[in-house]
Amino acid sequence: MASRKEALARRANRVRRQIKAVANGRPRLSVHRSSKNIYVQVIDDVAGKTLASASTLDTDLRSSLKTGADTAAAAAVGKLIAERATKAGVKEVVFDRGAFIYHGRIKALAEAAREGGLSF
Repeated sequence: MASRKEALARRANRVRRQIKAVANGRPRLSVHRSSKNIYVQVIDDVAGKTLASASTLDTDLRSSLKTGADTAAAAAVGKLIAERATKAGVKEVVFDRGAFIYHGRIKALAEAAREGGLSF
């Protein structure tokens, strides 16, 4: 029986493989969720570089948030990554949820990023 960590890694790799197949050169919006914070990066897989990043640990967000582990914090990070990505010249991305279900904080972040101007 595979451990939980191995199962999560396998699921994340399966999702990432499918995303890279349909990306057509678009950057990847990769999300990681921990029990206390949420992190997001816009990654150019062709060049192997991170174009923009945001998390609940950023100093400008940290003071305004009650906690980094709720949907309000995820929505704030979604708006921030959309702002930083458009500043970097990125409008279209593919959404990489990793091993996480599209529900709760992940969904709130994605919807806020869409409202902020990213299309995926």
